[in-house]
Amino acid sequence: MQTPIATFKALGDPTRQQILTLLAEQEMTIGEVVEHFDMTRAGVKKHMNLLEAGQLITVKAMGRERVNSLNPDGFKAISQWATYFDQFWDDKLGALASLVMKEEIND
Repeated sequence: MQTPIATFKALGDPTRQQILTLLAEQEMTIGEVVEHFDMTRAGVKKHMNLLEAGQLITVKAMGRERVNSLNPDGFKAISQWATYFDQFWDDKLGALASLVMKEEIND
C-alpha cells in the first residue's frame, strides 16, 4: 500500500488547513485567498501549490483567472490508508477481547 505522502505533507501545516477550510465554503481565486492571510501573495501561492500537489485542491482557468476549489476526491487516499490500519486494530483488539474473555472464564 502506497502512503499518500504529498497529501499528508499538504495537510501538515495550519495555514494550508485554513486554506482548505476557506475553499470548503466556496471556490476562490488566489487573490481572494490572500485577503484572509497576513502574508504575501507568493507565500500563499507556495501553500496553494503544495495543496494542489497533494491533490487536495483543483485549479481551473476561468478566463484570465485561476479558480481554486476543494477536491473531495483528494481525501480518499487518506481515508483508504487509514482504513487499512483500522482493520489492523480491529484484529488486534478482537484478539485482546478473546484473551480477556478466556481469562475471565478460567477465573
